[in-house]
Amino acid sequence: MIIRMLEQKVREALETMPVVALLGSRQVGKTTLALDLLPKTMERAVHYLDLELDSHLARLEDAEAYLMGLPKTLIIIDEVQRRPDLFPLLRGIIDHRKRQGDRAGQFLLLGSASRDLLQHASETLAGRIRYLELTPFLISEIRRAEGLGFNPDKLWFRGGFPSSYLATTEDESWHWRGDFISTYVERDIPLMGPKVPAHQIKKFWQMLAHHHGQQLNLSGIGKSLEVSHTTIRRYLDLLTDFYMVRQLQPWSGNTKKRLVKSPKIYLRDSGLLHKFLGLSTWADLLSHPLCGASWEGFLIENILSSLSDKWRASYYRSALQTEIDLVLEGPSQAIWAVEIKRSLAPKLSAGFHAAAVDIRATKKFVIYGGSDRFPMSNNTEAMGILDFLQEITDFA
Repeated sequence: MIIRMLEQKVREALETMPVVALLGSRQVGKTTLALDLLPKTMERAVHYLDLELDSHLARLEDAEAYLMGLPKTLIIIDEVQRRPDLFPLLRGIIDHRKRQGDRAGQFLLLGSASRDLLQHASETLAGRIRYLELTPFLISEIRRAEGLGFNPDKLWFRGGFPSSYLATTEDESWHWRGDFISTYVERDIPLMGPKVPAHQIKKFWQMLAHHHGQQLNLSGIGKSLEVSHTTIRRYLDLLTDFYMVRQLQPWSGNTKKRLVKSPKIYLRDSGLLHKFLGLSTWADLLSHPLCGASWEGFLIENILSSLSDKWRASYYRSALQTEIDLVLEGPSQAIWAVEIKRSLAPKLSAGFHAAAVDIRATKKFVIYGGSDRFPMSNNTEAMGILDFLQEITDFA
């Protein structure tokens, strides 16, 4: 069994906060974590509501009476974004229960939309809610479950969605990802509010796959889809809000050099990226022009999903094409310049070292496809992804 690293954080948050919102994309395991893991460790009753079930929605016809009738209970509300009108009511119930001495662990809200889309929660539950994100499986989680024999290539190739990674065959994983994409654009996104033509958003999503790891020309893609650049921006923000796309912002520190100002775009799950690119075999992936970009995005997603909010992430690229794949700014004024290479014999360009000088990097790293750790020129250290994740943990 793969124990999610976020489980402990959810439990700790419920011990101190009246409301915890566990957010993440569909099919990522939020309900499994809530129903299979939490009740075994909670010291109070647990009650579950799924707002996609008509029978559960019917119970909330008089929501105040129903929820007030469950005192000293952890109430789990799944797909909470479908009833944004509940949030003002929850505030009143939370405050009432606090006056009764029930100060923490009142509600666990599960949602498939980002905090930005849950506007009502942000406005009405301020000071009462903590947000946590559950991602697809991470390298560190699979490593802990599978031990020393773990090979990250399977996770990179299939992606981290549980049904894809744990599929019994490659074909089963491949078909699940196709079904997931179709269901997401045809049912899930429309159910969660935005009215976007399914064929249009799917075509745009596929175009993003071919721009994975690059800056996006909104006007150019808009012309291809025959829509305005503002509509393309709306599509991009929509897929970002539903945890399908990550926009890595450019570094914005002080420098006299002219910098690229557009975000780099990554599909957050490598398995979905490979599905959109038509890479159904390992040989297809290794021979594809975007193989290196796929590996880069895979590692960046694992790194950023493991960072605490004490860190800020960006990338650096100047008009002279000096660049750094990932800039991490953290506690104690740490500035880490990180280059990502798939090769087992990584080489660094002079541009990387020049860029590291520009940002005043305190450490320089190369994360590569091997597992050994060794020094490189100009005070740079090469290591595998697991060692780098440990480096972050030890530093914090």
